[in-house]
Amino acid sequence: MTPDNPIYAAAVWIIPLIIAIVFHEVAHGLMARALGDPTAAQLNRLSFNPFRHVDPIGTVVLPLGLALAKAPVFGWAKPVPVDHRRLRNPRWGMVAVALAGPGMNFALAAVAAIAIGVIFGQMEAPPQGVAGFVLANLVNFLLINIFLAVFNLLPIPPFDGGHVVEGVLPRPLAAQWAKLARFGFPLIIILLVVVPMIWPEASVVAKLVGPPADWLVRQYLAFAQVFA
Repeated sequence: MTPDNPIYAAAVWIIPLIIAIVFHEVAHGLMARALGDPTAAQLNRLSFNPFRHVDPIGTVVLPLGLALAKAPVFGWAKPVPVDHRRLRNPRWGMVAVALAGPGMNFALAAVAAIAIGVIFGQMEAPPQGVAGFVLANLVNFLLINIFLAVFNLLPIPPFDGGHVVEGVLPRPLAAQWAKLARFGFPLIIILLVVVPMIWPEASVVAKLVGPPADWLVRQYLAFAQVFA
């Protein structure tokens, strides 16, 4: 199977994406448990079994379609349940829980960078076959984790960045901000699909996510060279 094969092209994106989003969601649950809320653990959602977290559309259909269309690949899993009322400090606890997901993705990107440097840093020619498949997965794993982290830090609900904003706003404003979460999915569609179609220059991904993600990718790849 070659990189031009559609199955190959989909696999080298879908595999790292599923791992990245599962670890992202589990990180939320682990932080919540550490801060007093065992809801995710009680519902057996702290498992790294992807089938417990897969959202048919966000984890499979959308990423697969994007991969086959050679478009930027992103997706989501079923959110890990968190009950802020059970946290020891609900206000700041939710900020920590929100940041745990992107924090996990940044850590996974570092793991990918180290693996790339250690395994492939000394190679003079691009690897082929199984080695090429492994390298493609590692590179995409690094890219996806950085993109997911930056993307989720956008300060709008229902992203993790939106929860951070809610946590730092004065309580009256935070209550109003939280109400926006009910419009989260339509807001995502409008910002990510409708607005770029009507006004390409206003693309959230291109303007707000792309530049910091590209900068971080360069830093992580430079970090990989340390281990070459």
